[in-house]
Amino acid sequence: MRQDSLSKIEVRAISGLAGLYGLRMLGLFMVLPVMPLLLLHYEGAEPFVIGLAIGIYGFTQALLQLPYGWLSDKFGRKPLIYTGLLIFALGSLVAAVADSMLWLLIGRALQGAGAIAGVLMALLADLTRDEKRTQAMASVGISIGLAFILAMAAGPLLAGWIGLSGLFWLTAIFSLVGIFIVWRWVPTPKRIRKHLDTGGIDTKQLGRVLLNPQLIRLDFSILVLHLLLTGVFIAVPGLLAEAGWTLAQHGWIYLVTMLLGFGFMIPLIIIGEKGRKMKAMLLLAVSLIAVALMLMPTDLGNWALLPGLLLFFTGFNLLEASLPSLISKQSPVQAKGTAMGIYSTSQFVGAFFGGLLGGLLLTYWGPQELLWSAAGLCLLWLILLLGFKQPRHLSSRIFTLPSLSGEALGAFKQKLVAMQGVVEVVFLEEETTGYLKLDKELLNEEALNQLLLNE
Repeated sequence: MRQDSLSKIEVRAISGLAGLYGLRMLGLFMVLPVMPLLLLHYEGAEPFVIGLAIGIYGFTQALLQLPYGWLSDKFGRKPLIYTGLLIFALGSLVAAVADSMLWLLIGRALQGAGAIAGVLMALLADLTRDEKRTQAMASVGISIGLAFILAMAAGPLLAGWIGLSGLFWLTAIFSLVGIFIVWRWVPTPKRIRKHLDTGGIDTKQLGRVLLNPQLIRLDFSILVLHLLLTGVFIAVPGLLAEAGWTLAQHGWIYLVTMLLGFGFMIPLIIIGEKGRKMKAMLLLAVSLIAVALMLMPTDLGNWALLPGLLLFFTGFNLLEASLPSLISKQSPVQAKGTAMGIYSTSQFVGAFFGGLLGGLLLTYWGPQELLWSAAGLCLLWLILLLGFKQPRHLSSRIFTLPSLSGEALGAFKQKLVAMQGVVEVVFLEEETTGYLKLDKELLNEEALNQLLLNE
């Protein structure tokens, strides 16, 4: 096997876990664009309760994802993944047979209680070589993005055929398929390792991350982004229905606007990364979302919502793609996992509050007022981001430590520290793993490769 090729174990780990991420995303998000319309005949279906049903999975996700990670360190990754998938399946079944909002709330909360995202990422890190970690994470990210687009389109299309209950039954089946994938396809790691880059929170690094104003702005950004996603989609399905679009047409509208938004996002990401203009891209993305939210409430006929949705998904995709990269650039190497853990928790908290506040606004006002309020929140968000500093364009590199110890390992570390372009060096000796943060504009990459190969 060539050194630059993925091993069979890595191929199975990446394909299996990326597929499992995709199945979970499909299950969670297929119901998002249809629940506001299809819950209306349930007992107790008030706008606030509907909003709570949409967002409550985020509350239990945020509450339990860190305990899952700690337990997986102690009892193993796969047992916790099986447990989480069974709880997720149970929640889907409860929601599928629910005939009242109370039972639907219980089902959705149980779905969120299968909070295995961090454990899946840790298992992926256990099964891939350090130098292949970035490739593995990128594969998972692509599967999540594609699953989200497919879920938003498939939900309305399938709901007209099998109903909301059928979507929950399908989600339960996805969970059982996921268990089979983990059991029969994903390898079992020989040992559980500690990783600095997979989202586990280190309490020693907590204060360092929570007091970093740059990271605070990014955590607030992902919180507000998912608050808006959940809150806005309490109102948008009803507005589309009022404009005369059928439920099946909703699916095609979401598919086209999301794919176009994804296409528009790609050159913006390239400009931001290559042109060192990531702060400008952040401000542009939030501005696009704000304009979209001000455009959608206008009463200009049944086509008026479409440009608003296109702008919304362009800004949403741009932020979803750039925020994790910015977290990685801004966080110290030793605190990267903690920073990612807080970032992920903020995302789930945002989804919960989006449902809660969106339902509350619909109860006392209406969908137009909800969208105007969301636009106002974007303006506050923009003001906060004005203080965000343009990040240094740093990249990360993970490598296997050479067979050195004591003074020899210390000397090797000093050689790395002394190299121009090497910003930060961290060794995890027990895991034989090294982490570098690099400024590639200053780095002599050939010299770094030679040093890593010769030691």
